[in-house]
Amino acid sequence: MQQINPFRPGFSLGERAESLDRHPDGRWRIVTDRGHVHVAPAVFIAGGLGSFEPRKPPIEHIEQYEGKGVEYFVRNPEDFRGQRVVIAGGGDSALDWAIYLANEVRELTLVHRRTEFRGALDSVEKMQHLAQTGKIKLVTNAQVVGLKGPDRLEKISVLHDTEGAFDLETDYFLPLFGLTPKLGPIADWGLALDKGAIEVNTLDYSTNLSGVFAIGDINTYPGKLKLILCGFHEATLACQSAFNIVNPGKKLSFKYTTVTGIEGMETPAIPATS
Repeated sequence: MQQINPFRPGFSLGERAESLDRHPDGRWRIVTDRGHVHVAPAVFIAGGLGSFEPRKPPIEHIEQYEGKGVEYFVRNPEDFRGQRVVIAGGGDSALDWAIYLANEVRELTLVHRRTEFRGALDSVEKMQHLAQTGKIKLVTNAQVVGLKGPDRLEKISVLHDTEGAFDLETDYFLPLFGLTPKLGPIADWGLALDKGAIEVNTLDYSTNLSGVFAIGDINTYPGKLKLILCGFHEATLACQSAFNIVNPGKKLSFKYTTVTGIEGMETPAIPATS
């Protein structure tokens, strides 16, 4: 923030770019999910691996209970205090939150489709201890297959490999199956894509849309390496072309701190040594 402050940039935090199209004046127009509009002659897409979204279980009508008992993240543990909670999953996220919430909630059930867990051994041992002491109700070889409730979640339907189907009353259902990266709205912007990444010209990392550049892990080209160093290199070359778009006809000059005699630069004194 200190480095960028002299350039007085604008920020739109906590928003997602939803659409990219041409403004009537020829520049690019980006509209965010909050309706804010940004217009510029050049656009850089530096979306990393994309927008991380939760892996949702294939449960019918699960969307209608989202925010009404179904949560894919634990944003505030206090929301679950004194409540009945069912967690589904067998990885680190499911185990860690089951362990943390076991002493905070009224009742906690952990549902996993196998008897083996993919989480860290220490977490597995802690969870099993809590299950043995009655802090966690452990249901293995089973999966949640249905949700019930007229307005918000009241029950979940569980299908067990040997015991068949049964319902559990609950206030919250947390399917914690990890995250998956997706391009999100970027996939609909008319960009040339290859396996979920944006194809670019390595001359300046421009895309097939004039004035739109893609840098970092979100782009792809022959020999691509997903390293921070490569991202800096890509951004540097892209900036040269973007400068010409923003400032047509203006010459871009470079100044190096290692070169003496450049106007506006002073050569630091080298202290004498013994």
